[in-house]
Formats: sequence, structure tokens, C-alpha cells
Amino acid sequence: MSGAVALQTLIAGLATGAAYGLIALGFTLVHRLTAVIAFAHGDIVVGAVFVAVLAVVGSTPAAIGLGLGSAVAFVALALAAGALLSVAVYVAAIRPFRARARIGRAGDVIGWAAGSLAAALLIRELAGLPFTQQAYAIPDPLGTAGTLGLGGGVFVEGRALIVLAIGLAAGIAVERALAVTGAGAVVRAVSEDPGAAALLGVPTERVILLAFAFAGALAGLAGVLIAPDAALGPADGALLGLKGVAAALIGGLASLRLALAGGLALGVLEAFAVTELGGGWGDVVALTLLVLLAARR
Repeated sequence: MSGAVALQTLIAGLATGAAYGLIALGFTLVHRLTAVIAFAHGDIVVGAVFVAVLAVVGSTPAAIGLGLGSAVAFVALALAAGALLSVAVYVAAIRPFRARARIGRAGDVIGWAAGSLAAALLIRELAGLPFTQQAYAIPDPLGTAGTLGLGGGVFVEGRALIVLAIGLAAGIAVERALAVTGAGAVVRAVSEDPGAAALLGVPTERVILLAFAFAGALAGLAGVLIAPDAALGPADGALLGLKGVAAALIGGLASLRLALAGGLALGVLEAFAVTELGGGWGDVVALTLLVLLAARR
């Protein structure tokens, strides 16, 4: 591999990895507060995108440019749909089993895991009602930035740089906000000792609901960033979710900063695997990494 190709691959991988990092942030945030792996999170990414597509474009999307108003509406709807779907999954499929755990009933882990997986399948089936084909070209609300020459025979897609900038900016902003603001201090208090936080008057349940909403909004943003890169179908959420878990596990499901870094690392590994070995190897590398990381926990 030449140096030019390696640099192009690196930038493309970092751009995809920034979207993976946003998904991993959502997994990490809710896990810190609830000790739950939100298995529906990948389907929330895809579901949020298709809600925006249905509202702005209709049930027969194409890779068309969007006007400014439509692009803004697309992004806003994707973020809002992600937040609402995430809260709905928590309320319907996760919170009841966490309540059982608080009163000492067994089976809570199996319960929230099964409930979350069932919610993922429900989102997938609902998305498949208006979108019956296996995959669709998704409109790009970011527009087209063409190809940029960086010198030395290196050319990169302008969109990749935009996606990387947005993903990093959003991820760093979230991590910094939770590290230095008063709201972040409340979240940290609930994650470290929810009982003590409740005794101090912190509305722990409201904090958890807001965390799920925020994680869902990040999932919607990740979908906006990553969906236009390739055809997307209602069933693609499972793979995106697994990649998000792999990225989160790189950070040990404990650090938002490491979750974002894990997404970037996964995107780069996947990009180089595709360049060197072929298209299908990117998913193989990601899933192999997930198996190895899960086995070590």
C-alpha cells in the first residue's frame, strides 16, 4: 500500500469511526448509569434515520440533494426520533426489570436483555412496513463537498472531513460537558452511587431518562453521518449496534473519552481491512474484535 492510499484510508476510517464513536458514547453513557447494555441502540440509529427519511422524502428515498430547509428538518427529526425511541425502549423494555432488581427479584438481567432485543426487533419491523426493500440510498443532508487534494497525490472526499469534524466535535462536547458542568456532576453522582444520590435529593429516574434521550439523539446523529455512505436497510441496525458495542468495550464501558477513541480505532481497522483484504473483511474484523473484547470482560 502506497503512502497516499494509506492516508486516504486513514481519513476515511476516522470519519466512519467518528460515527461509531457516537454510538459507543450512547452505550457507555447508559451503561454507567444503569449497568445495562442497550441492545436496541443500533436499531435506534437506523430507525431514527428512516423516520427522518419518511417525513422529509417519503417511502421511496434516493441519493438526492436536500435544500437547506429540508436538510435542517432531516437532521432535527433524526435526533428527535432517536431520543424518543431510546426513551421508549427504556420505559417499556428496561425500566420494569431494573425495578424488579431493586426489590430483590431474580431474572432482571435476562429480562432487560430480552426486552431490549425484542424492542430492537420491533423497531426493525416497524421500519420495514413503509420501507420494504432490502436497502435504500439515503439522502445526504450534509450535501456534497467534492474531492479535495491534500498534495502528494492524496485525494479525500470532502464529506469524510466534514463527518469527522462533526463527529469529533459532538463527541468531545458531550465528554467535556459531563466532565465539567453541574449537570455532568449529577450524572456522575448517579452513576457512582444512585442510592446516595437519591438520598441527597437527586431525581435519579429523571437523570436516567434524560441520559437515554441524549444517547438516542447521539444515535440519530450517528445515523445522519454514516447512512449516506452506503445503501441502508431496516435490518442493518444489528450490525451497527454490535460495532458500537465493540467500540465501547475498547474503552471498558467506563470512559466516554475512550468510547470515542474506540470508535475511531475501530473505523480505522475496518477501513484498512477493506482496502487490503476486500469489502467483507471490514465487518469480520469488527465482529472478531467484539468477540475478543467480550471474552475478556
